[in-house]
Amino acid sequence: MNRIGTVAVWAVVTLCVLTLITLPINMQTQLIASITIVALMALIKILKGEGIWRLVALALGTAIILRYVYWRSTSTLPPISQLENFIPGFLLYLAEMYSVGMLALSLFVVSMPLPPRTGRTSEVKSLPRVDVFVPSYNEDEALLANTLAAAKAMDYPADRLQVWLLDDGSTEQKRNSHKVLEAQAALARHDTLRRLCEELGVRYLTRARNEHAKAGNLNNGLAHSDGELVAVFDADHAPARDFLRETVGYFDDDPKLFLVQTPHFFLNPDPLERNLRTFEKMPSENEMFYGIIQRGLDKWNAAFFCGSAAVLSRRALKETDGFSGVSITEDCETAIALHARGWNSVYVDKPLIAGLQPATFASFIGQRSRWAQGMIQILRFRFPLFKRGLSIPQRLCYMSSTLFWFFPFPRTMFLIAPLFYLFFDLQIFTASGGEFLGYTLAYMLVNMMMQNYLYGTFRWPWISELYEYVQSVHLLPAVVSVILNPRKPTFKVTAKDESVLVSRLSEISRPFFVIFTVLFIALLVSVYRFYAEPYKADVTLVVGGWNLLNLIIAGCALGVVSERGEKSASRRVRVSRRCDFVTDGHSFPATIENVSANGARVQVYGIDRQNVGFDMDAVIRFVPYGGDEPEELPVQVRNVEGHGDLTAIGCRFTPCVARHHSLVADLIFANSNQWSDFQLARRGNPGILFGTLWFLRVALYQTSRGLVYLLRSAKPGARVAKAGEAGPGVAGEATR
Repeated sequence: MNRIGTVAVWAVVTLCVLTLITLPINMQTQLIASITIVALMALIKILKGEGIWRLVALALGTAIILRYVYWRSTSTLPPISQLENFIPGFLLYLAEMYSVGMLALSLFVVSMPLPPRTGRTSEVKSLPRVDVFVPSYNEDEALLANTLAAAKAMDYPADRLQVWLLDDGSTEQKRNSHKVLEAQAALARHDTLRRLCEELGVRYLTRARNEHAKAGNLNNGLAHSDGELVAVFDADHAPARDFLRETVGYFDDDPKLFLVQTPHFFLNPDPLERNLRTFEKMPSENEMFYGIIQRGLDKWNAAFFCGSAAVLSRRALKETDGFSGVSITEDCETAIALHARGWNSVYVDKPLIAGLQPATFASFIGQRSRWAQGMIQILRFRFPLFKRGLSIPQRLCYMSSTLFWFFPFPRTMFLIAPLFYLFFDLQIFTASGGEFLGYTLAYMLVNMMMQNYLYGTFRWPWISELYEYVQSVHLLPAVVSVILNPRKPTFKVTAKDESVLVSRLSEISRPFFVIFTVLFIALLVSVYRFYAEPYKADVTLVVGGWNLLNLIIAGCALGVVSERGEKSASRRVRVSRRCDFVTDGHSFPATIENVSANGARVQVYGIDRQNVGFDMDAVIRFVPYGGDEPEELPVQVRNVEGHGDLTAIGCRFTPCVARHHSLVADLIFANSNQWSDFQLARRGNPGILFGTLWFLRVALYQTSRGLVYLLRSAKPGARVAKAGEAGPGVAGEATR
């Protein structure tokens, strides 16, 4: 009886909603209803309504969006007899319906995400044997040394922990290559890394051939190890000391658990953050996924493996013969296979690793192209909606994650749609200016408010649009390619140890300047048509405003592809660690202020700075986490600055033995709380109004900066610097 009553209630609610969205009302009533709902949503937000009030606000916004969809579907499409209008008009309609569909999936996934889980450090009941896999392809020795040392230093019994370097850059296939340079490089790498692993107490493993890319490399590791659990870290993802303590305990709770995933935290900004200088002021792009979306997926038992910073059950992996390798995104594909077999996953929303992300815009696009192609391969080969074994919520969650990567199509359509009217006078959206105000503008505003409700401090207004635009220009061909030939894409390692030491335009920046020029011409055309055709002024004003919005985003993108030079090749991390600075047999009390992979900045008390010279050898003495006695890390002085009784000394690490790499890793990676503190410090919700004003200011400045870079590159004799090329005065980095 209760079930029948519930069905009846839902039927009545559905009928009321359908009546509401299809109710024929005049334009004035529509405007009043839109303004009222926007005001109510804003009031709930101002009063910080949570729980049921959050759902009420989202429901009010959904009503406006559904009314827009009904109006858009029944009143605005051009007649099919006018193909020149109907075809682009229908493509625009499909783009909008895709956006509405993705919003609907987002509401399902993240309207009420799980709260962050509490720490598990003190609750570990058993200590299963753990194999730590660090798959590598072409990363250099110093990067690998830091990651391996950090993994080896995790707070876990040494007899229950085995760290493996899975080296795919020195396979027998490469060492025996007919290309002599490739063979010699592989032989040298093989010897160097094998020696490094011996010094660090890490197992070194390679294989005969590079088959099935990263999935094949991980499966080779599974074949040679026997731990109950497997932790996976990318070569540039170093774990904190408490990583295993915070994760392995969940396997005690659930015998059907196959995955504990943690977020990816990055030490360096992505190209957008670096070139717009927002890294320390605004949440990173990945925080929306790891801070909100993964928690939403976790609610439905659909949090998936992200390739690194995770612990997996060997028993579960045996059911799928290891990691799946049909697509080039083996992580998500493996998760789908195991979820479909009834295994469960857990997401721990605490950054427990620190890694690197692509430094150049070209590498950033290459990484995103691989993600997009891999997720579309999963959609093609696994099709989650009909995947047997998945629950209905899991199917919807995986559809949301895979369908998202079609965004280049609607984003491109939204970009070019105004041009059909401004350049060719095509009527692809049949509506008056008043109807646009009552329906479309209300829809856009409510959409932004709902996004603000869903993602709040994790995503500022207009930033998603900017990220999608800068990716769409180059992802569109990649997505089309994988749709036409889903087996064509191959796994490509993302370069993450690059640096841009000289300011330059990205080598793939040209399309952005072409698009900006076209949109600017369209702006001039809209101004001309507004005055020349006063009888169409309302439509021209609306379309011209749309084009202006596109122009603002395209102008901001010019700053994204104008790569800023960096004085240091690696990112500095703020720490506050007591130490002694030792030179010439004298010890001085000091505090380590910041560190990078290459060096540190130390505030030293009482030292005579006149006696501290460039290239002087010294030692930083400190107590590592989990240790009782201080240890010494050799450094070389790179610069000296005086501040009263304190002297700031920039040092470069000069590790001589494996233990020194462990001490560097201890300084940078051991304390996971510093990552959480950093993230919290840059989270703030500016709101739609102030967020929009902030974005306009940033876009104006970045447009001018991008045009200046273009003019400089066009000067006679100008040369475009390549990624990683050093500029004047940067030989021998100093951490300042």
